[in-house]
Amino acid sequence: MAQIDAVRALLSSKPRPAGWLERRKRLDQVGAVWPVADDVEFSEVDVNGVPGEYSIVPGSDASRVLLYFHGGGYCSGSIRSHRRLVTEAGRVARMRTLAVAYRLAPEHPFPAAYDDALSAWQFLRNQGIAASHIAIGGDSAGAGLTLGLIGRLCDAHEELPACAWLISPWADLTMSGSTLASKAAVDPLIHKEYLNELADAYLPADMDRKDPRVSPLYVDFRNFPPMLIQVGSDETLLDDAARLAARAGAADVAVTLQIWPHMIHAWPLWNAHLKDGRRALANVGVHSGAPLIRGHSTIDGFAFTRAAWQKRRRSKGRQPSATVMSF
Repeated sequence: MAQIDAVRALLSSKPRPAGWLERRKRLDQVGAVWPVADDVEFSEVDVNGVPGEYSIVPGSDASRVLLYFHGGGYCSGSIRSHRRLVTEAGRVARMRTLAVAYRLAPEHPFPAAYDDALSAWQFLRNQGIAASHIAIGGDSAGAGLTLGLIGRLCDAHEELPACAWLISPWADLTMSGSTLASKAAVDPLIHKEYLNELADAYLPADMDRKDPRVSPLYVDFRNFPPMLIQVGSDETLLDDAARLAARAGAADVAVTLQIWPHMIHAWPLWNAHLKDGRRALANVGVHSGAPLIRGHSTIDGFAFTRAAWQKRRRSKGRQPSATVMSF
């Protein structure tokens, strides 16, 4: 049996229940089925009123931070469900991590999570962490929060993080992606009906679902930092990732889109027993770790300073802004 088939079997053995509390318990169970490594050190922290958790492994640089927002459709997910993913990402990037337990819908609809993401960023900045020493990452809805936060910082003309890491991004709450239909038969987790249920729980009834604060596919990407987007070929959200890369690349953002054959939604969660999960995280170490450790951004295997990146953005036509890689 292929390793991804074992993950599929795990998911099918624990079908999604009906209630929100039961769904949260289920995601905690399937996300934490394999334990965190023994050498990880944890510390709880109050992130401006939001629960947070620092993690670090030996040899990491505590002055550099990966700020991570978990997935779960804005209604589920937790620090616990994503602990293995976050800590191993910190290991390969050689930096400290901060996972944030932002408020969940339907108890706390928009803009609660959106505001909590900003609070987490402000918390790190108030701790004296330079913006250039912070990478922001997230999966699924957490990727949406990542993009929403960066868009908010751009609108406020504030300093931006060094880079962004997006796994299986849910970037379009209008659900207009073509793969919602074409990949429905092979995706074991995410389907259009389920996404509509999540969006209804998260958004006020009168809110435009194309609002870039909740559908960052429609954000103004000008001046965004380098982005790494990772998505599986067996995902209904594949088109969200592809359109996101195309729109950001058209705005002269340095983007790498990685499409992983046969992988499913947020597959790096199960990196403990999934080789392609570990390989995906190794790529994050190149993208997120290099710029924060050496003060560079790394795209397409080349390291260049932020000043050189800005110069590259102004030199249109010399190099592609978006690169697609299939593994």
